[in-house]
Amino acid sequence: MKILVYGAGVLGSYLAHELLRGGHNVTMLARGRRAEELENNGNVIRHYFQFQTTVNHVRVIRELQPDDVYDLIFVVMKYPDFEAVLPALAANHSSRVVIMGNNASPGEMVKYLQTHSPVAKQVAFAFQTIAGWRENGRIISVRGPRTNITIGGLGEDLSWRSVIDQALVNTKYKWTYITNMDEWLKSHFVMILPLNSIASSYNGNLRRAAKDKKLLNLVIHAVDEGHQVLEKNGYTVTPAAQKQFARNKRKLFYILLKLMLSSPIGRILLSDKAVSANEMTALQQAFDHLKIRANITTPHWDELQHYSPPIQGS
Repeated sequence: MKILVYGAGVLGSYLAHELLRGGHNVTMLARGRRAEELENNGNVIRHYFQFQTTVNHVRVIRELQPDDVYDLIFVVMKYPDFEAVLPALAANHSSRVVIMGNNASPGEMVKYLQTHSPVAKQVAFAFQTIAGWRENGRIISVRGPRTNITIGGLGEDLSWRSVIDQALVNTKYKWTYITNMDEWLKSHFVMILPLNSIASSYNGNLRRAAKDKKLLNLVIHAVDEGHQVLEKNGYTVTPAAQKQFARNKRKLFYILLKLMLSSPIGRILLSDKAVSANEMTALQQAFDHLKIRANITTPHWDELQHYSPPIQGS
């Protein structure tokens, strides 16, 4: 298959690596210094827990032209960056697009692409469970032995899922289809926003944060309030176990939260270098709009946003 990975950050670079392993004709769209790195040195990835470095040489483009037709385009970038690439995607004559990453407005993106494209666009949304950062011209990839991808449409089954299957079949991904990715993505960001506030409360010192009982309980209650905002807006929390965990299994949630903050992988996943502050700000703004529409109070969520840890020794 002829596949374009539009975006060359942590997630896009790893996706391109796996698609190349799967035997596909892969092109990466990158700009500036990142494009130069890929052209000069290849797609260099340090697989953190696998103690391995891979180098894949890949075709690189800097702009997507209307007549550059691909069997499948994966758009992989941070949520605030999606809007800027929609015009080029709409103008392009490729018909199948998977938009991958955190996303608070998938419905608006589909509407734009389908309204402004000269060809019928089939659009899916996806999320892969991987973290990492860029360092000295290479990607540091933090993942397990098999990376999970959740994929779906916006309330409909994907009639063209066989194309996605063909792209992923010879990779190390494990993928799952769900019907409504809008609900899944919104459920995801109301979970990660409170979790990511932990690091900022302690300026990245997660060992200290793990000892702050009040902070951890605020996070748990804030997640539950986030779920209530979604439900008030008519969304179903997906997966359902996520809501039950925050609402009915808070002691277990607390214990797992402490363990995560005390573990090396937890400290990596919540560290400043693995989290985009701009993306968290954009997602928080999206949540604020949902909260206004819901017209309910979220005292724990609000307190968490302005939380100051107790002074040591007091």
